[in-house]
Amino acid sequence: MPKCRIENVRISGIVTAVPVTEKCIDDEVELFGGNLQQIARLKKTIGLDRRRVVDETTTAADLCEAAARRVLEGTTTPVESVDALICVTQTPDYLQPCNAAVLHGRLGCRKDCAALDVNLGCSGYVYGLWLAHLMMASGGCERVLLLAGDTISRLVHPRDRAVAPVFGDGGSATLLERDNGHGPAWFSLETDGLGYDKLIVPAGAARFPLSPESAVESEDEAGNVRTPANLYMDGAEIFNFSIQVEPKAVREMLDYAGLDTEAVDYFVFHQANRYILGNIAKRLKIDPSKVPMRTVERFGNQSSASIPSAICGELREVLGGDEPRRLLLSGFGVGLSWASVVLSIDKLKTCELVEV
Repeated sequence: MPKCRIENVRISGIVTAVPVTEKCIDDEVELFGGNLQQIARLKKTIGLDRRRVVDETTTAADLCEAAARRVLEGTTTPVESVDALICVTQTPDYLQPCNAAVLHGRLGCRKDCAALDVNLGCSGYVYGLWLAHLMMASGGCERVLLLAGDTISRLVHPRDRAVAPVFGDGGSATLLERDNGHGPAWFSLETDGLGYDKLIVPAGAARFPLSPESAVESEDEAGNVRTPANLYMDGAEIFNFSIQVEPKAVREMLDYAGLDTEAVDYFVFHQANRYILGNIAKRLKIDPSKVPMRTVERFGNQSSASIPSAICGELREVLGGDEPRRLLLSGFGVGLSWASVVLSIDKLKTCELVEV
């Protein structure tokens, strides 16, 4: 779509919820054939270390609900004042109804509060922000609650070392409000659907329903075990995609906004892994201190929750004051899709990371 500029919308609060259960790559020696040197290398170069994962009963909706209740409390916002609820997830509770409808009821929203799901992952948080901004720019909404979260750990095969040590879980809630005079925010959203099969769960929906066939394990030439109902990632293709499209997308975004890298206080990218983030920063010649990178080492790749998790986990102290901070947020991955926004944040009423 064409790039767009939207004014008069403020982010008032952000909360991210993570599970209490932590897994560490150091405890998964058997997954790597007992090769301690390989584990040490992965920790040093890729940034794989610890990740938070849900138990068998906790869902993305549960994490997002916990974050939503905390953000409403922290901003002293009555749930009755929320005009729309957007839920970004690729791990919904049900095929029908959507998570947004389920959470609409659990939170006690008004019946005339709109509720919809967005089926996106790594780029989904920025897509959700765009939709929320559009809802308010149209004049139909004063407050929008954006929930973004996934439990990708429940989709990976525990013996697939290409993905099992990478993905963690998380849920987030972002409250956006109309604020005349605030802004602007610049958006850019892009897609390359020809690469849809590079990051995919092949079985489980209409194209390839769950069946005895979808439960059959196979082992690839690298020794990774999975079934068609598990997440598959072509790591080399995803890496190439990330370092090719992201620097270009960020440059185009800055050009559109009439800014240079020095005018941006922080670049918050989807927390894919430290190696990818470091490469993107290097290609853009960005000061590494402006690029949060520790979140993926603490919580894993959290899909749609990774950007708000990085904000709450690494930028909380600098975003609570009166001085506006200009951020460039950019997500990239499954789809293949990528999306960026440049916006200003100040006077956050709440910005925190909680355990569930």
